Amino acid sequence: MDYNSFRKLMEDQETFSFSDSASSFTKLLQNMNLDGHPQATSNRSPKPGNHVGVSKHLTEGVSYPATPRWNIERPFLTGQFSLDIKATQQRTANKGSTIDTFNNGDADRAIGFFAPSVQELFVIDDLLFTMVGIEGRYIWMKRGRAKENGITFQVDASMDLALQELAKRILPLCENYIIINLYVESRSHFKHGLVNHAFAAALRAILQDYHAMVAQLEHQFRLGRLSLQGLWFFCQPMMGAMQALTVVVQKASMNNLSGSAILNLLQSQAAAMAGDNAARSLLEKLTQHACAPYLGILERWVYEGVIDDPYWEFFIAENKTLQKESLTQDYNAKYWQQRYSLKPGIPSFLTNAAEAILTTGKYLNVLRECGHHVQVPFAENAKLTNSGQNRPYLECINIAYNFASAELLNLITQKYDLNSRLRSMKHYFLLDQGDFLVHFMDIARDELIKKPATISVEKLQSLLDLALRTSVAVSDPCHEDLTCCVERTSLPAQLDVLKKMGNSISDLYTPTDSLEGDSNSENFIQSAPVNITGLETFTLNYKVQWPLSLVLSRKALTKYQLIFRLLFHCKHVERQLCGTWQTHQSTRSLNLLGTAISGSYVLCQKMLHFMQSLVHYLTFEVLEPNWHVMYERVQTTKSIDEVMQHHDYFLDKCLKECLLLWPEILQKVEKLKSICLQYSAAIQWLIPSMLVSDSVVTNVNSSDGVVLKEISNKGANRTRSRHRAQTIRAWKSTDDATFKATLGKYEEEFTEEMKSLIIFLSSCSQAEPYLAHLAQGLQGLGKDL
Repeated sequence: MDYNSFRKLMEDQETFSFSDSASSFTKLLQNMNLDGHPQATSNRSPKPGNHVGVSKHLTEGVSYPATPRWNIERPFLTGQFSLDIKATQQRTANKGSTIDTFNNGDADRAIGFFAPSVQELFVIDDLLFTMVGIEGRYIWMKRGRAKENGITFQVDASMDLALQELAKRILPLCENYIIINLYVESRSHFKHGLVNHAFAAALRAILQDYHAMVAQLEHQFRLGRLSLQGLWFFCQPMMGAMQALTVVVQKASMNNLSGSAILNLLQSQAAAMAGDNAARSLLEKLTQHACAPYLGILERWVYEGVIDDPYWEFFIAENKTLQKESLTQDYNAKYWQQRYSLKPGIPSFLTNAAEAILTTGKYLNVLRECGHHVQVPFAENAKLTNSGQNRPYLECINIAYNFASAELLNLITQKYDLNSRLRSMKHYFLLDQGDFLVHFMDIARDELIKKPATISVEKLQSLLDLALRTSVAVSDPCHEDLTCCVERTSLPAQLDVLKKMGNSISDLYTPTDSLEGDSNSENFIQSAPVNITGLETFTLNYKVQWPLSLVLSRKALTKYQLIFRLLFHCKHVERQLCGTWQTHQSTRSLNLLGTAISGSYVLCQKMLHFMQSLVHYLTFEVLEPNWHVMYERVQTTKSIDEVMQHHDYFLDKCLKECLLLWPEILQKVEKLKSICLQYSAAIQWLIPSMLVSDSVVTNVNSSDGVVLKEISNKGANRTRSRHRAQTIRAWKSTDDATFKATLGKYEEEFTEEMKSLIIFLSSCSQAEPYLAHLAQGLQGLGKDL
């Protein structure tokens, strides 16, 4: 039987004519306008939101058009009809599976009644239909549970067994086509993202080649040159590729993958196909096409610092709630770490460069925030492409990173003069130039001795400005940004609050604190004096603008303030002891040997030695060398991240070596300073009150109104001798035991605390060598205790 006879036989058995199907297609066209959208008819009115004009919001501030409802409700346009269970069951019910199922009227429709040569023509014709997803007369679809998409083909059981075997070999290709076609249609909707769109477009191009192959096979069939064996021969080259694509499509559909997950799946499947060069090359080509929109997003990020990601596919997330102003206001500001951050699901081919990509865009974004519009100069000619093993995009990313890093570092160091700001922080907060501080403490003493709640910050600010203008700090162009403030808690209490906040400063505390240090420090904080004054709570502040706030953030300024508060209070204690020493010097002309005041000379000298040794250690052995190391490293950095890293390391190291992160040592130091202040206040009050001054003697001698205007040298000597004798008698007439008891109390407390401090420093110096310097400076004092 030739092909013409075969077509005549089929036309006689058609249940519907071609004219009927043509008229149905004409009605379908009449229901559609020229733009491809369905027109409203009297039978079905358009539902709200079922047209293109309505958009949905996928991400904040970004809208995308909705998929037209007619594209979903008309399954014959998308191949979705093959998944319609009711239609499948209805079509299956009208088909017989054996000769016995046909009655006499339908017996001529069973393929088993035809000769094998005629059956072959029927099978070829049905296979050509099923290869494009359409059921045949003797081969039909059935939805089962064997596969993920549940689509299988069944053949008429009455078919010749040899023909059945050949047909079943070709049917997997038909099933793969339906799965791929359904995926292409479903993933072409807007909501599935740009990567899925590109992947679906690449699959559609492959299916077009597949359709061309089917058309060529049909042409050969119409010419009578195609046998079933020949059809199997021509289909074999496409079998492997379609099977590989089906595996990818099924995994993507099952897990509902999108974005970078699709790219990772394609790469992993291509690597798994190492033994099949054709399939591997095909998957690599699909990866390149699917990567195109993703690399387009990456391009804008590394060349402009802009995230153009309407479907939330990019591996960098932007948190718009974090503003750069928080750097100068919030101690725990996460702007630099979390404004732009990496998301899970980084494409495998970008994993090694992910940090560089993130940093490059952040740098460009800072430049744009500063009004410094800059674009990578070679961006127009350096398009990012993924061409397999060569990976030219990595070189482009590295060049963009180096350019953005150099531009931002140059902007901050040159235009905003970062180095001058760092030197100013050293001058004021680390007391590198302390002449302004001496003047300030002299003129602001009356205000600083008040309670923090009653201190006038405005008055302190005016006094600070006066001290700055009358010192060498007036030559510093940044001195106008220096302000003052008064805290409400003591230094140990502030450190405890920062530790409990759970931020990075708690990670710097020494391991020994977890044993007894925590409880001791809490007891010390609870027992600290409640009536603290401005001398314990005064600190400085500094006005920092963007982008310098990246380096001098609120966290960095807080660390500077902690160091300043320690130094400021140490300077105050040292000044008070110097005042006590001057009080002692006023009694040197008196013969007070053998009295309790002689022991006070020695104790005052020990306390001065302790404070001077402590201040020398803090300034010359900790702050000065560490600052020079940090400053030299900053000059050789290549990125702003390295600057922040060196600066933060400098501050953390200074906090630790300045004993601020050693609660037990700080507790002992604060106790010793408290003893020194109490001793100084007591001595400066007791000595003047217990000595008989020259003025009192003069008043006594001149009580009768006689004033000698001229006295000979011999008479003057006799007068001074009588005065010293009267002074000694006046001193000895007081309760010398009371003075000894008071002095002994302070000496005992100071000696005990000093010994405890030296022992603790010596025990910890093996693990922390920097403590040995302080212990060594106090060793001479310890021998005298």
